[in-house]
Amino acid sequence: MAEASQYVVSYKELAEVLIKRENIHEGLWGVIVRFGIQAANISLGGGDPIPSAIVPVLEIGIQREVNATPLTVDAAVVNPLPAAAKKKKGAK
Repeated sequence: MAEASQYVVSYKELAEVLIKRENIHEGLWGVIVRFGIQAANISLGGGDPIPSAIVPVLEIGIQREVNATPLTVDAAVVNPLPAAAKKKKGAK
């Protein structure tokens, strides 16, 4: 079988991975994407240059959300506190 050369995840799966990576255990979180924009004159197919916009993806991350939506992830569900940590938190 051929080795995979590409893996794709949904927005919710990406949020889940970042929640676990950042060790977040509470709150609703959603994916954010920050774009940049630049202008340039670009020649398409050897023709005359035309004004064009270049929109790079600068950052991808997660941000806390107030309301649940189809794109939010509940950190308490996907990355619950371990039982020992819950006991310590309750003892405070």
